[in-house]
Amino acid sequence: MTVIIIVALAAIVGLYIFFTQRKFVELEEKMKNAFGQINVQLKSRWDALTNLVEMTRQFTVHEHDTLMDVISARRSTATTAAEVSGQESTIKEILGKVNVVVEQYPSIKADSTFVQTMKDISKYEENVRLSRMVYNDCVTKFNILVRQWPSSMVASMLHFTTHDLLPEDTTVTSAPSVADIFKK
Repeated sequence: MTVIIIVALAAIVGLYIFFTQRKFVELEEKMKNAFGQINVQLKSRWDALTNLVEMTRQFTVHEHDTLMDVISARRSTATTAAEVSGQESTIKEILGKVNVVVEQYPSIKADSTFVQTMKDISKYEENVRLSRMVYNDCVTKFNILVRQWPSSMVASMLHFTTHDLLPEDTTVTSAPSVADIFKK
């Protein structure tokens, strides 16, 4: 009877380890997929931004050269949360510079290709935002599983460790509140 109980307990523990390991692998693969989606969307944003900068060439050579120098520095794929944030900051900086050029040359705004490219950039920005949410959700689920007992024992045994969340977009948190807008 004791042998049967020991075998049953060993089977239960073995099955728990088996299914928990599978859950870790599943969540880790979902995180990799979500991070890959972020890189795909960042590349699309960079491509659209490069097209936008090329459109400014006909209006001003100096601004075009400056923006192309910045864009040429981005040709790497992000592998960490910090690199993703760095690329997003650079994109926002370039978009700010493009907006300055557009203000100086209003005829750019009337160009239908420019308008469509700006819409594409907005679409890619939304896709990056959604991909960041999916990635952070997967990381949160994974980290909970790594840290909660008894799955933490399996994580330790199989060398699974927590992952970093992508930092929040500070430009969104620093946006003015509606109350501040109406005070003016």
